Amino acid sequence: MGVPVLYYITLLLLLAVSSVVVACPPSDREALLAFKASLHEPYLGIFNSWTGIDCCHNWYGISCDPETRQVADINLRGESEDPIFEHAHRTGYMTGFISPAICKLPRLSSVTIADWKGISGVIPSCISNLPFLRILDLIGNRITGTLPADIGRLKRLTVLNVADNLISGRIPPSITSLSSLMHLDLRNNRITGEIPRDFGRLGMLSRALLSRNQIEGTIPSSISQIYRLADLDLSLNRLSGPIPASLGKMAVLATLNLDCNRIAGYIPASLLNSSISDLNLSRNALEGNIPNVFQARSYFTVIDLSYNKLRGTIPKSISLASFIGHLDLSHNRLCGRIPAGSPFDHLEASSFTFNACLCGKPLKAC
Repeated sequence: MGVPVLYYITLLLLLAVSSVVVACPPSDREALLAFKASLHEPYLGIFNSWTGIDCCHNWYGISCDPETRQVADINLRGESEDPIFEHAHRTGYMTGFISPAICKLPRLSSVTIADWKGISGVIPSCISNLPFLRILDLIGNRITGTLPADIGRLKRLTVLNVADNLISGRIPPSITSLSSLMHLDLRNNRITGEIPRDFGRLGMLSRALLSRNQIEGTIPSSISQIYRLADLDLSLNRLSGPIPASLGKMAVLATLNLDCNRIAGYIPASLLNSSISDLNLSRNALEGNIPNVFQARSYFTVIDLSYNKLRGTIPKSISLASFIGHLDLSHNRLCGRIPAGSPFDHLEASSFTFNACLCGKPLKAC
């Protein structure tokens, strides 16, 4: 007895329905193709795989939610260990711009379009409308314009990395509403204006990297309220005013780079008796004495106080520190005998040159 025709019809319908279920939504596919159309990648052919109706299947750099089949991740890196780069024996290069079509992917969780060197244009302002976005990584391009004014709407954002671009304008005030943000990297752009006074609202932040910009104003004391902050880099800006003493009372702050600014006033004693192990205050306008507060628990891989206006003698308590790897006191107005013993017995003359009247080993005898 033959198999009923109705069975075959039912089977074909089931196959058709299943194919619709497993494929990405047509709207997601259209959005990705519009995104692709605004970019040009001439050497690696990473977009050659973007064919067929299912953008969740073997489309380079695309991942989807396993349940909804909606696009969740765009991961396109111009520097990678992926075989496609090894076979081409080169890093990536891409031109064009990031199309606003990316905002038509409502379940986007991660956007990484990094190290392509030639992508320009602006960050689409509509990216602030992606409620599930956790990672926005656009490092190493030629993106211009400003950070989206409403970026604070991205309540789930944990990583914001736009370093090594040409972004200008101010840090938007709404950025302090990013209550989940853990990693902020704005290095090497053209950002101006001041750091928001309420920067301390970023309670989950562990790294704040803002160096090599044109940021002005003073360092907000509210930063010391960020309990998890371990790495603060504000170097190579135009910051002025004093160093908040409260920075030295932070529980886990290990790296503090404030070099190459216009910071004035005295060195807070708290900075030299804290959890900070990498301290760079060089090339500012700091004055007064170096606080004589070093203790046995003081541990520094780097202390760089060079190119300031520091006076007085080198504090003898430095010899009490458990470890100081690199110490640079050059180009100040210090005077007196260089203490003997550790760490001074392994430092070179360059750590002490161009002062008022320092003497003793490794400089000339007193």
